[in-house]
Amino acid sequence: MVKQLLHKGFSSVMALLVLFSTVSFTVEKHFCGDVLVDVSVFAEAEKCEMEALEILQKKTCCKDEIEIIEGQDELKVVSFEDLDFKKQHFIIAYTYAYLNGFEGLPKQTIPHKDYSPPNLVTDIQVLDQVFII
Repeated sequence: MVKQLLHKGFSSVMALLVLFSTVSFTVEKHFCGDVLVDVSVFAEAEKCEMEALEILQKKTCCKDEIEIIEGQDELKVVSFEDLDFKKQHFIIAYTYAYLNGFEGLPKQTIPHKDYSPPNLVTDIQVLDQVFII
């Protein structure tokens, strides 16, 4: 039970790790002068009201910064044939030892499973005043 839960947990973590290492996204920032107005991760950053006036006056105090965070483009896939002979031998030996190393326990028989003890009418130790000290 615990082994299955750990296996599913590690599998999920590894899948999320691969997913997040390959995802790329952009962070867009809008500055009005030296003041940060808006930061946006997936959508376009909102512009301030000063930008409409800048178009009329032909001078700029607003600027946009775009940071692109790129994910991994290629995942390295190694096949069994790409490994050298020593590593192949180790993997085969480890797998064989792991799969054949565990043996099941034989079914144990309990001879007194269906035996019920006799009913006690009186407690003999208390009756005879014999106690283990």
